[in-house]
Amino acid sequence: MKIGILGSGAMGTGIAQVAASAGNETVIFDVNPESLDRAKQQLHAVLNKLVEKGKISVSQAGDILGRIFFGKDLHAFADCNIVVEAIIEDLSIKQKVFQELETVISPRCILATNTSSLSIASIAAACRFSQRVIGIHFFNPVPLMSLVEIIPAIQTDKQTTEKSIEWVKFLKKEGVLAKDTPGFIVNRVARPYYGEAIRIMEEGIADCTTIDYAMTTLGGFKMGPFTLMDFIGADVNYRVTESVWTQFFYEPRFKPSFTQKRLFEAGYYGKKAGKGFYDYSEGAEKILPNTNPEKLKTIFERILVMLINEAAEAVMFQIGSAEAIDIAMTKGVNYPKGLLKWADELGISNVVERLDSLYDTYREDRYRCSALLRTMSRESKSFYL
Repeated sequence: MKIGILGSGAMGTGIAQVAASAGNETVIFDVNPESLDRAKQQLHAVLNKLVEKGKISVSQAGDILGRIFFGKDLHAFADCNIVVEAIIEDLSIKQKVFQELETVISPRCILATNTSSLSIASIAAACRFSQRVIGIHFFNPVPLMSLVEIIPAIQTDKQTTEKSIEWVKFLKKEGVLAKDTPGFIVNRVARPYYGEAIRIMEEGIADCTTIDYAMTTLGGFKMGPFTLMDFIGADVNYRVTESVWTQFFYEPRFKPSFTQKRLFEAGYYGKKAGKGFYDYSEGAEKILPNTNPEKLKTIFERILVMLINEAAEAVMFQIGSAEAIDIAMTKGVNYPKGLLKWADELGISNVVERLDSLYDTYREDRYRCSALLRTMSRESKSFYL
């Protein structure tokens, strides 16, 4: 099988490495020659490092590099079985590129987009043969993250979906099917991890350090929400938040915060900028967390039930199965436990009670309890048990 990768940034290069490592002949093309040169250097450096660590042999590294080719133009994709687009998150640009790709690829070639939040149906609508367009969303860094969201558009035919699932399995990745809705599974369900943490901080209940401490110590999350937002970058996190909010017709659950917007406007993008929610400059003061057990418990449970509520909404609207959603959150963003499994352990009725308490306090739609959770509580049901 021959795979085409359009875009030689971090995502495109990572997808190429994984595809070639699995035995696929892989061709990368980028309109920016400098970016393509950086991709070549990066692939050599990454594979050399894997050799140094004993992960692969010199011979294997050579074989992988031998399966990767660098195209001069779109015609390099002429005989590919699948072309994965991994370029800028701009709908009009993606639509134009897909139209151009259709003029050079074979009739049997699958056109996949690695978009993290744009409508697959809108991208497919630009194509003459929209039935072969699908979302195949990898997570960064691609070689390390096992999750891949597979998102058929309403135009996508069954054969395209089945072949895409088979290819993801061939790559030894964990594929989950998701409905073509804003944010798919991960970027939708994860919104409260950031949004509710910011809300707690804005209300003066706790500072960034204390909230991060609560989520890592009580929840077992690898990174607290503020550390994670600084790692992702305010430029990326804010744009995704705003995109999901607007695409959901301004649903209150996804509403961005002014704190996020101001950091974005100031260029305080987080670790890469030297400043975000935290100050990364040399000699910056380190704030210690408040370790009051009751405060930490309140913070942790508030964020957790909001995450569970969003996961339940995703099940109710058939964005993915309960199992797919739990796999997506544990494999895609390294959550310590599936949210719906967590809901069962807490007790659905307890989750409903906590959500209702928040709604009674704020009377805001962001805290409304999912109808699915309310029904399950009334009927004493659980997701797995």
